[in-house]
Amino acid sequence: MASLEQRTAAAPKADERVKQVSFLTHMMRRPELGAVAGLVLVIVFFFLTADRTMFSLSGLMTIMAPASQLGILAIAAALLMIGGEFDLSIGSMVAFAGLIFGVILTNFGQPLSVAIVMTMLFAAFMGAINGQIVIHTRLPSFIVTLAFLFILRGLTLVGLKWATGGSTQLRGIGDRVKDSPLLGFFSGDALKGAFVWLADHDLIDKFPNGMPKVTGVPVSVLWFVALALAATWVLLRTRMGNWIFAAGGDPNAARNSGVPVHRVKTGLFALTACAAALVAIITVLDAGSTDARRGFQKEFEAIIAAVIGGCLLTGGYGSAIGAFFGAIIFGSVSIGLTYTKFDSDWFQVFLGSMLLLAVLFNNFIRRKVTGER
Repeated sequence: MASLEQRTAAAPKADERVKQVSFLTHMMRRPELGAVAGLVLVIVFFFLTADRTMFSLSGLMTIMAPASQLGILAIAAALLMIGGEFDLSIGSMVAFAGLIFGVILTNFGQPLSVAIVMTMLFAAFMGAINGQIVIHTRLPSFIVTLAFLFILRGLTLVGLKWATGGSTQLRGIGDRVKDSPLLGFFSGDALKGAFVWLADHDLIDKFPNGMPKVTGVPVSVLWFVALALAATWVLLRTRMGNWIFAAGGDPNAARNSGVPVHRVKTGLFALTACAAALVAIITVLDAGSTDARRGFQKEFEAIIAAVIGGCLLTGGYGSAIGAFFGAIIFGSVSIGLTYTKFDSDWFQVFLGSMLLLAVLFNNFIRRKVTGER
């Protein structure tokens, strides 16, 4: 009869890929854990320190409007970071795409539909150029896109002066598009009828004349939610999602396994530029004008929101939902401080602190769960 040691040695080793883990362990492995925890802390902080109007429907919409615009950028930046690259030109692309969009509408007199399509195509082309330069020169994307940050910002200034005869602001866009049937998809509030119904049934606050105090959901919020859901589905349920993780985790191994790494990364750069163009279109139509400072420093805020959401600077790990919550944290703090007695300039301090704490928290949890050192 075989000894206990022999039987133990002969027993097959369990495959870690099919190893059952607890629900708590599974949740702790999720990259967005730090962002969710951070959002809970932010809500608790403002619940204790802020005016209660912050938690009203109008306060929520006031927070979500800027958070959604940043979130559109952050989700695209998160996908690119998961793919192992950076795009520091995304904020300048917002300004440059706004210039292209405004010039097509005002100087060339084209309809809104043409302006939107042309702006998106141009942004995708510029993003693809970024990707191709990174791929073929093998320079870090940090350097390439940092150069484009200045190039695009400078081209925006030059282009605005050319289009306006010397000004750094292009006006008159609102008058050009006010009768377009597409305007409601990119500007203003949506679901207005639903909010009127809610006010009629005393479910939300309303004015003495019966009109709701909040007329609808900002269109940018719907784009934000839709993009977050679509990006999450792509990452978790499609072959392209697997390719993105593989390209960011180990490009050489991914290439040897048949993953078209170059095409994936070029597509992600183009997607990031298109996200910037979408934000440009939304903000330009809301304001009725565009200027040279549009999107200023948004590249850093988008990357920070993605990092808070669990993306690693080394690539191959992250979450679109995490970037979603990271952007909401930004919006909550930037607007929420106005509901408190704290100086709003503390936002910058919070921004840096939140970034550091989120990275430390995510690294700590991942090491505890996975056993990394």
